Amino acid sequence: MLPKLSLLDLATVGRDQPISEALADTVTLAQRADELGAFERLWFAEHHNMSRIASAATSVLIAHIAARTERIRVGSGGVMLPNHSPLVIAEQFGTLAELHPGRIDLGLGRAPGTDGATLRALRTDPRAAEAFPQDVRELQGYLSGETLIDGIHAYPGRGTGVPLYILGSSLFGAQLAAAYGLPYAFASHFAPDALQQAVRVYRERFTPSDQLAAPYVIAAANVIAADDPATAAEAADQVLRARVRMLAGRVGTDATIDDDMVTALMDTAVGAQARHMLTHTIAGDPDGVAAGLAEFAELADADELMLTNPATGLDRRLRTLEIVAGLRAAS
Repeated sequence: MLPKLSLLDLATVGRDQPISEALADTVTLAQRADELGAFERLWFAEHHNMSRIASAATSVLIAHIAARTERIRVGSGGVMLPNHSPLVIAEQFGTLAELHPGRIDLGLGRAPGTDGATLRALRTDPRAAEAFPQDVRELQGYLSGETLIDGIHAYPGRGTGVPLYILGSSLFGAQLAAAYGLPYAFASHFAPDALQQAVRVYRERFTPSDQLAAPYVIAAANVIAADDPATAAEAADQVLRARVRMLAGRVGTDATIDDDMVTALMDTAVGAQARHMLTHTIAGDPDGVAAGLAEFAELADADELMLTNPATGLDRRLRTLEIVAGLRAAS
């Protein structure tokens, strides 16, 4: 049987697509996932200064999606806590929890979600990440109602008990999640290298907490499902080319990277980096995807899989959701 399945959405903006249309697609996908009933949660990630990602205002997007769905949990995967004060995040997610009781998750990361120049534009001190463990504890206090700062409370937020998740792609997050007794989500959909070691360390060192009695691992993978292998392979190639374009665009704008340039880059270090980032990508027809999900769950020793849906085009992404939901129901 497949483990629990969830979704990570970056509110991806297609080439030459208006952001408003991309956000409308995100709503359509969320509503379809909600209707299918096979997915536990839908998370959005905080990124900044990336033209192809429209989830920068993460809590705003979560509110919009939660108001347009009924069952699925909605949350962050994640909020980059060093970019914010713990009190503000407690107020934002406390508000969400009051509006949508029992449906809000708060996943936390310590990376900036952007480059150094944009970090400065965010008015964030690069050293803020060093305080991540203390900031998580402060945030816990606001949400539990047991503030660590005398006289300072989150209204809304106090006593909502919004569940926290630690996100990571290295041993640091695994060790912190284990020490604090929190669920751990590994970003293996783009950072595959330390997955198995981090999960092992987390499980070995886990200390029970009020939120969680036993370790709980979420591992992320990219999924491209289609009715036949050829269609899935074509979609997977488009995803790889889009990743190459994104990486090349870091030294310019992706508008300057035309299709011929992408082709030329496929056999360079940029192409190799893109392929490595997409190591944990499952593409195929229903049988192939079912086998891939089961294999990845075993490899990651995961209690839950967090799936990205990177295929280009709304129709392809909707079909991926439908196929994966059918696999979950049949398992």
